[in-house]
Amino acid sequence: MAFWDQLKAKTQELNGQLQVKTAQFKNKEFANGSMAMCALIAAADGSIDPSERQKTAALIMSNESLKVFAFEELRQKFDWYCDKLNGDFDFGKVEATATIAKLKSKPEQARAVIQIGIIIGGADGNFDEHEKKAVKEACFAVGINPGEFDL
Repeated sequence: MAFWDQLKAKTQELNGQLQVKTAQFKNKEFANGSMAMCALIAAADGSIDPSERQKTAALIMSNESLKVFAFEELRQKFDWYCDKLNGDFDFGKVEATATIAKLKSKPEQARAVIQIGIIIGGADGNFDEHEKKAVKEACFAVGINPGEFDL
């Protein structure tokens, strides 16, 4: 049970840090990167079922750090990435990862997107190996060592 307590505490800490940072990052690239990351987490096991998609959308809507953006815009972008991943997983993954990689020259924003992936992945209390792998790949795409996030 201690592991779950640590995960919950880490998630709360990351969420607190993000609330301060995201107000500074209110731009299209950050919003797109965040939704690409959320879609990758939802599809981490290779597919996105409707309930998983709905659950992730609800998490996006309730996430304090993303409230600087209009929810409808975020939902549309999240749905767009989910549709790409459902249509052709490999191509969708490349496209979502490329969107995240656009933040490579903006390390603070890149870190915030990675943190969002960790928060979304751990929101159900089970940050599984597929989700960790998706976050690690995003780290590599933006040139951040996954060890920085204990991955």
